[in-house]
Amino acid sequence: MMATGTPESQARFGQSVKGLLTEKVTTCGTDVIALTKQVLKGSRSSELLGQAARNMVLQEDAILHSEDSLRKMAIITTHLQYQQEAIQKNVEQSSDLQDQLNHLLK
Repeated sequence: MMATGTPESQARFGQSVKGLLTEKVTTCGTDVIALTKQVLKGSRSSELLGQAARNMVLQEDAILHSEDSLRKMAIITTHLQYQQEAIQKNVEQSSDLQDQLNHLLK
């Protein structure tokens, strides 16, 4: 059954219901906006974490490449040292040969 009352009380009741409904709609709208902002913030955080993970993988690759390069450079350094020693021996031997030749030619 429908409540009966004076037209004034029905109008006040209608205004009251409209006011409450408007307030609830506004509150829900505010809540939806806040929720949307939070979801977007979470999405951005996920993007940042993903980018950080990709950057870390790139850094790991760079470190591995650097380690490999350092190993190769150490091998090259060792070979250059051997070559330097061989050249130094040859220079000493050539000096000795030069001295012997000079002695023989006198």
